[in-house]
Amino acid sequence: MTRNNNQALIIVDLQPDFLPGGPLGVPEGDAIVPVVLELIKRFELVVATQDWHPADHGSFAANHSGRAPGEVIDLHGLDQVLWPVHCVQDSEGAQLVPELREREAQIGAVFRKGSDKRTDSYSAFFDNGKRGATGLGEWLEARGVGSVAICGLALDYCVKFTALDALSLGLETTLIRDATRPVELEPGDGQRAIEAIREAGGEILDSATLLSEARP
Repeated sequence: MTRNNNQALIIVDLQPDFLPGGPLGVPEGDAIVPVVLELIKRFELVVATQDWHPADHGSFAANHSGRAPGEVIDLHGLDQVLWPVHCVQDSEGAQLVPELREREAQIGAVFRKGSDKRTDSYSAFFDNGKRGATGLGEWLEARGVGSVAICGLALDYCVKFTALDALSLGLETTLIRDATRPVELEPGDGQRAIEAIREAGGEILDSATLLSEARP
């Protein structure tokens, strides 16, 4: 890998509500922050996503009487895992983590997702029903990006679906293994996500390997 404008780093949902102690905290999610900061230094093009839900979003268990987080319902024709209330628009927990905000000048764009209360949006590219796009695909295409490296939270949901959609769009896709963590509603979900990405044609690398390949 060479450091040039044809490659982009996608940082998925690195937000306080997904860190340990948050309402949807990913175990060891905070451990990826320094890895992501190191990666930012090596990419000319960096984008980030934010989960950005209205308070009445249909994925929140609290908005369905008698339902609990982890249950699955039908939400407008799609299977929907119910989650704790998280990343409510304009809340502190929905902001990018402070370390990313301090590097705002190095982040080319931030794409918000999950704003339609009728459908969730795990992927950085599309909502779960592929009924709407975030604009990320067009942003990358306009900049001649053909290769993406993906990191962030959580591996078994938003990171996985971002990687699979990137591959479906014809982008060479690398998952940075030590710059993501799974939430694992079911044991083994993280490893299954890795295998799904690999089987779809994605590459799995650790950050040290990726960064060594990036050096001139």
